[in-house]
Amino acid sequence: MNKKRVLFVCIHNSGRSQMAEALLRHLGGENFEAESAGFEPGTLNPIVVESLKEIGIDISQAKTKSVFDLYKQGRMYQYVVTVCDESSSERCPIFPGVIRERMHWSFKDPSSFDGSPEERLAKTRVVRDEIKAKIGEFIKTDVVDSKR
Repeated sequence: MNKKRVLFVCIHNSGRSQMAEALLRHLGGENFEAESAGFEPGTLNPIVVESLKEIGIDISQAKTKSVFDLYKQGRMYQYVVTVCDESSSERCPIFPGVIRERMHWSFKDPSSFDGSPEERLAKTRVVRDEIKAKIGEFIKTDVVDSKR
């Protein structure tokens, strides 16, 4: 079986794209190969790590990656999905190595959340659950499209 290669891209590869990669790996099983990268790779967001750990997914050892490094390596993907919010979408990088489709899913940036650690975690859970729902829709749509 050929796995469908999916790249999730955001600005820093520290939150949303990491969540999307981990959730597709978790939910997509053997049908998908997921990666993530950023335009300006930063540091993995510990609140994002904690929010995923709550649902049994451990990304604590994940590294942030540069979208340019993946491009220079000649990587190709069936899908490239940008997950920047609308306010930073103009800075969200475009990856040219797309075989099938480019998509944009807008999610709020957990690194921008204010409040106590508990309040930031609560807001991050909302984003995590939105990404999880979108990944579920993506998997179902891709399965339907593959059967045509």
